[in-house]
Amino acid sequence: MSRFFVLAIALSSLSSLLASPLATKRQSITTLSTTQISAFKPFTFFASAAYCDPSTTINWSCGRYVGFDPSLNTVIAAHQGTNTSSIVAELTDLDIFMKNLDSTLFPGIDPSVGVHSGFADSQARSAPDILSAVQQTLSAHPGASVTMTGHSLGAALALLDAVYLPLHLPTGTSFKTVTYGMPRVGNLAFANYVDAQITSLSGGTGLTHINNKEDPVPILPGMFLGFHHPSGEVHIQDSDAWDACPGQDNSSDLCIVGDVPNVFESDEADHDGPYDGVEMGC
Repeated sequence: MSRFFVLAIALSSLSSLLASPLATKRQSITTLSTTQISAFKPFTFFASAAYCDPSTTINWSCGRYVGFDPSLNTVIAAHQGTNTSSIVAELTDLDIFMKNLDSTLFPGIDPSVGVHSGFADSQARSAPDILSAVQQTLSAHPGASVTMTGHSLGAALALLDAVYLPLHLPTGTSFKTVTYGMPRVGNLAFANYVDAQITSLSGGTGLTHINNKEDPVPILPGMFLGFHHPSGEVHIQDSDAWDACPGQDNSSDLCIVGDVPNVFESDEADHDGPYDGVEMGC
């Protein structure tokens, strides 16, 4: 292991400790009920299904799909994740840099907003197809909501779709985003934009990013590189309790930043789940 990698982890741990005032670390952390946990299971299955080719989808192309769930009356836009070891290696690379969002895809987004360049490039390649398929599905199901989901890399792309799609779909469309094992996607300006425009939807539940136990991916890339999570974290404990963690990168030991201060204290096996009994992948 290179000394640069060790330095990156050390700095990541330090930045985690400095991220939130101690007085607010445990503020309003609540444990979800069995009913609340069960409500996420349909989206967990959808995120897992993105690793496969579901026969019920409207559109499937190279690791992403758009479909419709009649029981929830929602259009599902999902992205496939990637190998755990591969994404951990990518997200601990000190050559990571941010870029501005494409102004054609994201009109009106402030230039202070920066996102992981690789995530931005990948989302840009799929964005027109995702938008077209969502528009097609909404036309077939007027009044349906739109839900973005994904696991790992797919979670990062789903969050970018959550910013992208509302800019191009009719006003009044209802949106929801549920992700699993999501890495940090952008800078503080991006996290603040997501909090204001995405997380605040549906009474403050417009975004939920669920982290499982000691998964290393959600603590990467490090905050010392300028990356920040938006609000909306739910952290699954070793006891299998699900705790809702308020704020951005909450440093309580009940939340991922406090529980997993660096990758040496993580467990890659936790990345794929289980999430309420569901493992990601086929």
